[in-house]
Amino acid sequence: MKKKSVTREKCAYIVFFTLFLLTLLTTSCTSKKDIVYFQDIENFAPNAVDRTRSQVRIVPNNNLMIRVSALNPTAAEPFNVVGSRIGDISSTQWNGYLVTDKGEINFPVIGKVTLGGLTKTEAESLLENKISQYISNPVVNIRIMNYQVSILGEVGKPGTYIINDERVSLPQLIAMAGDLTILGERRNIQIFRMQNGEKKFYTVDLTSPEIFFSPNYYLQQNDLVYVRPNTARVRSAGSNQNLSLIITSVTFFFAVFSFVMRNK
Repeated sequence: MKKKSVTREKCAYIVFFTLFLLTLLTTSCTSKKDIVYFQDIENFAPNAVDRTRSQVRIVPNNNLMIRVSALNPTAAEPFNVVGSRIGDISSTQWNGYLVTDKGEINFPVIGKVTLGGLTKTEAESLLENKISQYISNPVVNIRIMNYQVSILGEVGKPGTYIINDERVSLPQLIAMAGDLTILGERRNIQIFRMQNGEKKFYTVDLTSPEIFFSPNYYLQQNDLVYVRPNTARVRSAGSNQNLSLIITSVTFFFAVFSFVMRNK
């Protein structure tokens, strides 16, 4: 009887050890170098060339708010269509000017104007030039109402974010999205961008301080950022699908083995 009890204890140890090995196989150690942002930034070259300066350009499907002012406010009124009047009901909801696929808007008085591909400063100058044919010293202010970027993958709050100030850096967007999860790949952040009608793809390393001097530090309109899962995440995703089946099989084997040993 004592011998059978010892045998059962050995079986229990074997099962425990087996489950422990399975747990180790589905996990992975992560080093500090894979987690910490902007590593060795204190030793980074202080004279590194800053390539982050880039201006927002108007692209198709932008919704533009355009305001025209002048010394004579009455003269500027025809260029400021802020609403419509239906019967006795006045609507002051601003719908904006939608940029077409050709990069055009249909502006009051002057008609179709191509703004696609221009920076806001260039677009304002162009409109001021055209409006000056009708009124003296016009001042044009443009704001992109639907400036947005999206982030997917291993972040706390993936989604599309509307940017009110029309300028957002990659670290800022990540902070807005609740930071990367511990399972996010920090060395291989992917940025998908439509640029001059072409699809572009960029990779950024958040563990390097070079991000602060990268041309991709500031995001562009409609950029899509994807945070890939790291090796541990991918491995655990594949392992977890079979883990419950393996544990069930081992438990069943142990039960059968114990039953056989008890009845020897």
